Amino acid sequence: MVTTLGDAARAVLTAAAPLEKARLTHLHAAAWADGRLSPAVPTPPPDRPARPERPELKLPRDMPKRGRGGNAQNRVALLHALAHIELNAIDLAWDLVSRFAHVGMPKGFTDDWVRVADDEARHFQMLEDRLNALGASYGDLPAHDGLWQSATETAHDLAARLAVVPMVLEARGLDVTPDTVRRLRAFGDAESADLLQTIHDEEIDHVAAGRRWFGHLCAQRGAEPVALWQELVGRHFRGGLKRPFNTASRLRADFGPEFYEPITPEAPPLSPRPARPPVDRQPETR
Repeated sequence: MVTTLGDAARAVLTAAAPLEKARLTHLHAAAWADGRLSPAVPTPPPDRPARPERPELKLPRDMPKRGRGGNAQNRVALLHALAHIELNAIDLAWDLVSRFAHVGMPKGFTDDWVRVADDEARHFQMLEDRLNALGASYGDLPAHDGLWQSATETAHDLAARLAVVPMVLEARGLDVTPDTVRRLRAFGDAESADLLQTIHDEEIDHVAAGRRWFGHLCAQRGAEPVALWQELVGRHFRGGLKRPFNTASRLRADFGPEFYEPITPEAPPLSPRPARPPVDRQPETR
């Protein structure tokens, strides 16, 4: 019987079937929101989440090249790759709240990341439904096995996890999605474009949660956020930051260019930071 946050996280992380993983996420996220789960995490999460037999997992360098979405086959490949990312994101969120329970973060931290897990599960289901409408399903194509590497690399330090997963990997999704949405609309696939726009808009809040709680940890440690983020990304993220940056969406997440521009290869001199309205996103400490 699932009675604790740790039980819920372990149930999701050890569920191999993708739709079952999503179903359990919705079930346990609702239980957490309703106060039916204890915050206890009696045992640490597994080092690696369970995965289905399909898709075949390959090294990133062995993955076939995708087209730009101009035909149905290319669109299926694109949506399949995104579904794989969202499936991993479900596990990353549950791993985050359970692996770092010992850090003693405020309840608002857990509230945020359980909501993120719930969003990621819904995103996966949306992409699976769209794949089904195009005559395909998650598992039909190979997928790369590098997504959990960042979780393994940052398993020892919550600040490093927040610096790399939401503030690098999810922020990259904000960067690349608008162009993908434009291309899908140009190819006449408004349904897929609308779906990706919804995911993009909701992922802004995920990046914002990473930025918010990273700042909370910096305040606790007496560290300057920009300097610590750059240090942690340099140490734990091997992919390198890439342009273009969707500065508008990143700013909506309170994640300004002073973080990433100085450590991006061939970065031009920083221009004055665009003005933005104040963001009232104080961590909840109840």
